[in-house]
Amino acid sequence: MVSAKIEYIIMLIKLFARHFGLSFQQAYRYVSIHQGIEYAEQHYNVLHTLSFEDQVEGLATYCHKKGGTLI
Repeated sequence: MVSAKIEYIIMLIKLFARHFGLSFQQAYRYVSIHQGIEYAEQHYNVLHTLSFEDQVEGLATYCHKKGGTLI
């Protein structure tokens, strides 16, 4: 289960990076600073059942609430 979560979070950050035109490193740093990794880990059971677009939107919204500027 742990490896599935790790693979999922990596995939989600890649999608986030692509959506916002960032490198993987930039997206990882942004998501990490705004507690998005914890969000993805806590809500994995629900998030991975959503469309990719909804997953990225949810992560972006969460990071925005934590002080991020991307939306």
